[in-house]
Amino acid sequence: MSILTKKSLTFLENYLNNTSPTGAEAPGQKMWVDYVKPFVDEWHLDTYGTAYGVINPDAEYKVVIEGHADEISWYVNYITDKGFIHVVRNGGSDQMIAPSKRVNIHTKDGIVRGVFGWPAIHTRTAKSSPALTLENIFVDVCAKDEKEVEAMGIHIGCIITFDDEFEVFNDNFFVGRALDNRVGGFCIAEVARLLKKNKDKLPFGLYIVNAVQEEVGLRGAAMIAETIRPDVAIVTDVTHDTHTPHLTPKKHGDVKLGKGPSITYAPAVHSILRDLIIDAADANKIPFQRAASSRVTGTDTDAFAYANGGIPSALISIPLRYMHTTVEMAHREDVENVIKLIYHSLKNIEYGQSFKYF
Repeated sequence: MSILTKKSLTFLENYLNNTSPTGAEAPGQKMWVDYVKPFVDEWHLDTYGTAYGVINPDAEYKVVIEGHADEISWYVNYITDKGFIHVVRNGGSDQMIAPSKRVNIHTKDGIVRGVFGWPAIHTRTAKSSPALTLENIFVDVCAKDEKEVEAMGIHIGCIITFDDEFEVFNDNFFVGRALDNRVGGFCIAEVARLLKKNKDKLPFGLYIVNAVQEEVGLRGAAMIAETIRPDVAIVTDVTHDTHTPHLTPKKHGDVKLGKGPSITYAPAVHSILRDLIIDAADANKIPFQRAASSRVTGTDTDAFAYANGGIPSALISIPLRYMHTTVEMAHREDVENVIKLIYHSLKNIEYGQSFKYF
């Protein structure tokens, strides 16, 4: 039986469809806070926009469950005299997917529509075809010159986003942009909902954290770790399904959609906390997969792990296809099992628990 309600899925769809790029996450954060409010005792927002709800705020021992809220995008970087717009990345945006995509340019006066143009196939030859590089992609807003672009309210620094929306394919596959990592923010919100629904009493303070600016270096997590100063952190993010064309499990790890959350082994992942999570999976018959990261996880786990003299941290990942595209794809059962795994892992943490190895 699914643990997701109709109201939950409506929130997920609206949350994924909203536009909240790195550095401008406020619209999505407002939606997330409004959803989480009924399940927590209080909520807070830091200076740069990280939002978090708290259950048992007076408890001295603090546990964080965390996801990140921001999506990749572009900045207007240069406007040509003919009215074409060149861009730079805001986060890990991929120029390979840009040509022929419709975009929203965010101005003070509202959205201006545009497209990433590209020369037609008829005009290209092996010798004349432009390389698909960041320097060569451009946005067309149907302006005759630079002045007309500027008259639309567009200037250097305006954020550009894709507008592709959420869909469910074949009943069980969530498809859209910004699943990385709003689906993680959804999961931690659902954990809060389940705790409220089941009237669970936790012995510690639980901080449900939706951090900003992960895509540009784990910045929101680094800030909020210092603010909250938690004793434990469980982070959720996405990881690559390595069973699609052009990927090799031997190189990229063996993770597949529909086979359960991925639990990471890495220097930043605390072994005792990781084993506690695995015990919760085994005890509650939650399927899971394993992944290894040789140096860093590349997620907010690293920011928490090395903050404040060291915070025992672990990473639970949602398998994802086509990361940093507009057709990111996750499996419904993996999403549900991440929620279950975080929920049951919290039940295994004791008040004041020490994670020292000896």
